[in-house]
Amino acid sequence: QAIPHPAVTYRVAPAEASGIATGSVDLMLVAQALHWFDFDRFYTEVRRVARPDGILAALTYGLLEVDGKIDPVLARFYTETVGSYWPPERKWVDAGYATLPFPFEAIVPPSLTMEAEWTFPQLLGYLGTWSAVKEYRRRNGTDPLALIRDALQDAWGESESAKKIAWPIRMRIGRVGKKP
Repeated sequence: QAIPHPAVTYRVAPAEASGIATGSVDLMLVAQALHWFDFDRFYTEVRRVARPDGILAALTYGLLEVDGKIDPVLARFYTETVGSYWPPERKWVDAGYATLPFPFEAIVPPSLTMEAEWTFPQLLGYLGTWSAVKEYRRRNGTDPLALIRDALQDAWGESESAKKIAWPIRMRIGRVGKKP
C-alpha cells in the first residue's frame, strides 16, 4: 500500500490511458507487466506523457534459479508439466522481453538479479501462485505440484533449510524522444 505523501497524487488508470499530464514524465517503469499491454496504445501514451529524452524501462523475470540439482526439476515442471497452461503472452517473458515490439532508442541495461532466501515450503507456496499452476488446477481438478513434490524435495534436502533463490532480471530500456 502506498504511503500518503502531500506532494504525490495517487491514481489508478490503464497503462494505455494514464491521465498523466502531457510531457511531464522523465522515467516510466513497467515491472513484470508490459506483456499484458496493448503495445500500440501504450507506446502512444508513453510518447504523449514523456518529457524530451524521457526513458521507458520495462523489466521482467522468468524461471527462478536455485542450484544444479533443483533447477532441472523446476525446468521440466515449467515447460513440460504446466508449459501448455501458461497464457500466450508468457512468450514475451520467456524471451526476457527481447522479442517484444519496442520502438525506442535502446539503452543497454545493467545486469541485475533479484534474490531471496527460502525454505522448501516457501518455494512450494511460490510455485502455487503461478498462473499456469492455477490454470492446470482449474482444468484438471488436481494439483500439478503433487507431480514434482517428491523429486523436488529429494533435490532440496531438509525442508527447513534455506536456499538462495535467484531471478535474473531482463530489461528493455529506451529513450522515448528519439526513433531507433
